[in-house]
Amino acid sequence: MSEKKKFNIEYEIKSSPRILYSFLNEPNGLAQWFADDVNVRDSIYTFTWDGEEQKAKLVGLKEYKSVKFKWMDDEPQCYFEMEIIQDELTNDVALSVTDFAPEENIAERKLIWDNQIDYLISVIGA
Repeated sequence: MSEKKKFNIEYEIKSSPRILYSFLNEPNGLAQWFADDVNVRDSIYTFTWDGEEQKAKLVGLKEYKSVKFKWMDDEPQCYFEMEIIQDELTNDVALSVTDFAPEENIAERKLIWDNQIDYLISVIGA
């Protein structure tokens, strides 16, 4: 298995940071766009897709700013983070996603994020 590389993508989202944040860290919010079902217990989030569960530990949280998860079965240095960035001059809001994938899978992983974020935008109505 090849070494995973860090990558970052940014999306413009027409939403307030407060509304967007609830879709990034609350199980109900995440279940509307990120996974079929989401449960949380003791900072361990259980994401379910097509009946398959994957667990991630919440390792970072900045209110109305960012959430950082680490997959329980992933390499120690790997995580995924969603950060809300608001331009001070224009008040435009962007969502920055940092993730890790083997180099040959980065394009595919970015496409998955593109689709998920498009879905998030439609759920928010932004």
